[in-house]
Amino acid sequence: MKIILASGSPRRQQFLKDLELDFEIRLRSIEEVYPQELQGTSITDYLSKLKASAYQKDIKKDEVVITSDTIVWHKGVALGKPKSSEQAIEMIVGLSDDWHEVISSVCFTTTEKQIIKNYTTKVHFKALSRKEIEHYVDKYQPLDKAGAYGIQEWIGLIGVDRIEGSYFNVVGLPTHIVYETLNALNQ
Repeated sequence: MKIILASGSPRRQQFLKDLELDFEIRLRSIEEVYPQELQGTSITDYLSKLKASAYQKDIKKDEVVITSDTIVWHKGVALGKPKSSEQAIEMIVGLSDDWHEVISSVCFTTTEKQIIKNYTTKVHFKALSRKEIEHYVDKYQPLDKAGAYGIQEWIGLIGVDRIEGSYFNVVGLPTHIVYETLNALNQ
């Protein structure tokens, strides 16, 4: 099957390259709005399926479109991408010295079926100082990242002291699920 990655994320694109997959990138703009009553995996499942709907009409028989969404789930609230540096700082202050979940859903769409898989990783930050948080936000500008941080960046190196689950999911894609699902679709 021809793999279509419907993501502008450089991290997701690199993961597919690292998995040694041949793929094409197709981007469509979609407003990522979900019903407010959704929680946790229901949010990411909904958004990954919503993103796939933009491609539904022109998928060819030999293609699979991969769409994905990731949120940080903390104390019953979905943390998406911050809209400002101030919001990013406040998000990380809230995550400091606490556990949160990074939830990703991946939707695989063909002309015949749609499979949605989700995965959750638990992450714990040590107690971070305001100075550390402000340095990170100022230098790394994490406005394109759910929860206002990238685990692979400085804040992850100095702040993440425990993780339960897939590291790659926290970076942006549960690669083991992508690999397993694509293998199953090719059989």
